[in-house]
Amino acid sequence: MNHAQQAINTLIEQTERSVIGQSHVVRALVIGLLTNGHVLLEGLPGTAKTRSVKSLANLLNTSFGRIQFTPDLLPSDVTGTEVYQDLDGKPQLHFQPGPIFNSIVLADEINRAPAKVQAALLEAMAENTITVGDKTHQLPALFMVLATQNPIEQEGTYPLPEAQMDRFIMKVTVDYPDDDAELDIIRLVRGEEVVEPEPSSAIDAQSEQHDSNEPSAVTIEPDHILAARRDLPKVEVSEMVERYIVGLVMATRKPERYPDSRLARWIEVGASPRASIALDKCARANAWLKGKTFVEPDDIRAVAANVLGHRFILSYDALADGISRQDVINELLDHVVIG
Repeated sequence: MNHAQQAINTLIEQTERSVIGQSHVVRALVIGLLTNGHVLLEGLPGTAKTRSVKSLANLLNTSFGRIQFTPDLLPSDVTGTEVYQDLDGKPQLHFQPGPIFNSIVLADEINRAPAKVQAALLEAMAENTITVGDKTHQLPALFMVLATQNPIEQEGTYPLPEAQMDRFIMKVTVDYPDDDAELDIIRLVRGEEVVEPEPSSAIDAQSEQHDSNEPSAVTIEPDHILAARRDLPKVEVSEMVERYIVGLVMATRKPERYPDSRLARWIEVGASPRASIALDKCARANAWLKGKTFVEPDDIRAVAANVLGHRFILSYDALADGISRQDVINELLDHVVIG
């Protein structure tokens, strides 16, 4: 195990200490980080979506920005804007960067933003640049958008367009925790409550509070993430595995190839070629995290739901019958053969 793998494993372990019962979310966030992709978290209120992102960002020794999306948000609130400044008595335009210029960006409740804001964010996600006026500005090499949205609130929201949904390498559904995890959450939050100390001075109080938080103050350098990204192309993918990836994606576009399945009845529009690219990247990242040098079919199956689930459109019949996207993924995995 090289230094990058040790650092990433530490990152996962430390993040899971702060986010109880959501290990699949933490792993998906790390895979998104390794593949230079962006991740969308969808879940009901209180399911630790924001906490997961903030915990991950706190462990990375890099810049973090949070954007709380609202219906009155402007593109300049995200990208930044040009402001007038007097330099030596001469007024000049100076670009003031917005929160999008951080390495880790939390787009909280992204579906509350109007179309213009989403378009500005789309450029950042797709091109790693921001254009303001007639100038294009480069974003950091380590750049990742982690977005959250609530699936049940529709009033005052703007559903993400398919083009932007396709830009997210993974979409992760965050469910409520089970009984044991809920109990651990109560204990975790109780332990995080600040207990008023009785020191002799205010300085001692600050010192004690700092020491109480010290065990979780392990940070990972961005160089480890960039080194891990350089390792991913070295993970081998056989032709059999490549054909399995293509088979899964093509099954969403041409479900009539599987007459004994219900795919043709459930899928209206299939996944784009970005789905194949994302499956390949995420499967290699999943294999790398396990310390393997090659991709197995199980690595593809492990990431299939998060990679493919948001890239096809359900038919009217599927919606009428209450068919979920996970049901479609299960049908895909059951009928598409390996090799």
